[in-house]
Amino acid sequence: MRKLLFMAALLIVTQLNAQQYLYPFQNPNLPIEQRVDDLISRLTLEEKAKLMVHNSPAIERLGIPEYNWWNECLHGVARAGKATVFPQAIGMAATFDDELLYRVANAISDEARAKHYAALRKGNRAQYTGISFWTPNINIFRDPRWGRGQETYGEDPYLTGCMGAAFVKGLQGDDPKFLKTSACAKHYVVHSGPEKSRHRFNAVPDEIDFRETYLPAFKILVDAGVESVMCAYNRTFDEPCCGSPFLLDDILRKDWGFKGHIVSDCWALDDIWARHKVVEKKTEAAAMAAKAGVNLNCGYIYKYLPEAVKKGLIDETLVDEDLRYLLRTRFRLGLLDPDEQTPWSEIPESVVDSKEHRKLAYETAVKSVVLLKNDGVLPVVNPQKIFITGALAADITALYGNYNGFSGKMVTVLEGFVDNVDAGTAVNYTQGFMLGNDSLYNGFWQANAADITIACVGLNRLMEGEEGDAMLNTNGGDRKKIELPHNQVEFIKKLRNSIKSKEHKLVVVVFGGSAISLKEIEPLADAIMFAWYPGEEGGHAIADIILGKQNPSGKLPVTFYSSTKDLPPFDDYNMQGRTYRFFKGKPEYAFGYGLSYTRFKLDDMTLSSGKVKSSDTLTVEINVSNQGDFDGDEVVQIYLRGDGNGPHDPVRTLIEFRRVTVTKGNTEKVVFRIPVSRFARWDVKRKEYRIPKRTYIIEAGNSSDNIFVSKEIVVR
Repeated sequence: MRKLLFMAALLIVTQLNAQQYLYPFQNPNLPIEQRVDDLISRLTLEEKAKLMVHNSPAIERLGIPEYNWWNECLHGVARAGKATVFPQAIGMAATFDDELLYRVANAISDEARAKHYAALRKGNRAQYTGISFWTPNINIFRDPRWGRGQETYGEDPYLTGCMGAAFVKGLQGDDPKFLKTSACAKHYVVHSGPEKSRHRFNAVPDEIDFRETYLPAFKILVDAGVESVMCAYNRTFDEPCCGSPFLLDDILRKDWGFKGHIVSDCWALDDIWARHKVVEKKTEAAAMAAKAGVNLNCGYIYKYLPEAVKKGLIDETLVDEDLRYLLRTRFRLGLLDPDEQTPWSEIPESVVDSKEHRKLAYETAVKSVVLLKNDGVLPVVNPQKIFITGALAADITALYGNYNGFSGKMVTVLEGFVDNVDAGTAVNYTQGFMLGNDSLYNGFWQANAADITIACVGLNRLMEGEEGDAMLNTNGGDRKKIELPHNQVEFIKKLRNSIKSKEHKLVVVVFGGSAISLKEIEPLADAIMFAWYPGEEGGHAIADIILGKQNPSGKLPVTFYSSTKDLPPFDDYNMQGRTYRFFKGKPEYAFGYGLSYTRFKLDDMTLSSGKVKSSDTLTVEINVSNQGDFDGDEVVQIYLRGDGNGPHDPVRTLIEFRRVTVTKGNTEKVVFRIPVSRFARWDVKRKEYRIPKRTYIIEAGNSSDNIFVSKEIVVR
């Protein structure tokens, strides 16, 4: 009886609530699928097409507000004014700390919600005010010449997948009904330059490379629940990525079970007819993308969908199905509900670039800096005279990277040192050289007068980046060579020759979003650190590391090659000779490499079993000892090595990693639980992933070329 009374009362409440809404799709108490069905049934074909472009106008007769889907948050809410600026994505990858990336993304999504509601209160619904973010970029950084490689998490599929999945979870939250924001895995798939030809080129990788290098990170993010996937500009296997049923339907939808929406890269549907020329007309391009499964068009081509239907190129039911995925996301974001329905409507504007978020940006910057060389000069304790020089020492663009926001509180290296030393320490500065100029230098006399010279060299966003953004780059944003620019090498040589006293030391801080060959300056510097694009707190982080207030712990997420000559042709998408997995030469600095002020030892590795089945989970235990004089973090890296006999067998492959804090003189036991399924390889004949039954080697090290211990394991 009580149950009947409860159900009757619930029915009455539901009916009363429903009376508040003109249409069922407006009722937040109804299931999303029911709301989607109702809304689609009320839309005209023209209105459906309007909702499927990124700058969707209002449908006033139904009370649907305008919404611009295009927003970015690669390392902080971007292109929308004030926001916390975290280190660029490649720098965050250098932390090898997926838990940290989750916290960073959670902070970004807090700021995103706060900024979104603030914009709505002003009636501002422009681009970059929404909560659908086209982040993260999980393309594999296969070649250091690619200008957009800075946006990625490096060259390794597993590291990329782990960092990307953590970022997605931080952005999207864990509410059972609403998405905090929507994340997007891009650019799907086989896309990493050259920038100049990105609208035209056809990527044709080897089948094994396609399955084992280019797809895995996307699969990891789909499994993590990413809400959106962006298809790339280029063709893959002769089909435009945004018009490929093989990529978008067979793999993404059917094989992986992706339930979110697919968005085109911006104006990529133009490429289908104008540059790839696989069809002749815009209407045909719209039909091709819709048939392949693109739900949202960044651009304008989908305004031709009604014409495509009228000409019989596609059926309106297909438009309905494509729109359905997109509307689900819109409902899950709460964009068609009252603001107070979501759990985040009360986040205050004060969270934007708050003290707590700046502290998190500082922590991330500290953990991202990679110490490449140290001849005992670092840390510098209580110096009397510091000379800071180099064109990037006071350059805030060296802190940003691309796809950035602005905090108004960017701390350069010069400012970081001035903030961090006492009033009795002399700090002097001169620019030293000009970017892109081979002849103007100054300030050398000051180097010999200082206890320590900090020379800031490398690249900034004007020298590498996306096509059209890098103003000092004549190669579409990509680099032709990976060597440090000639004038900067000459500058370091002049500095070194100016320092006459053996007590006076030269520390080189290198900025950049990708590997730079440093072999010409390595013998000249007493210490070298790679800072990436370290965000708003970069200057404080770098100064604190040099002054010994922080212990460096970053690791390289990419291989640093000695020369451009070490690289295969840029436009070759096969992986032979690329990255630590397939490069057979000696790198300048290996993947996973990074020094500390202390000394770590990895030993006493044990495996739960010496024989496993493909369905098992392997437990690996290892001791990490801090044998130096500083507390510090080490990144334990677990690699898998096969017999290496096959033409596509990698040298070794990262299968797990963990950042571990160990105080000086102590030992920590680290336990990994690794599914044997990570051993899987693509079987070309069977067209499936299989685990070859053979003997493998499990390796533990702190870089890909510094293995401390290894043990054999047999897959039965």
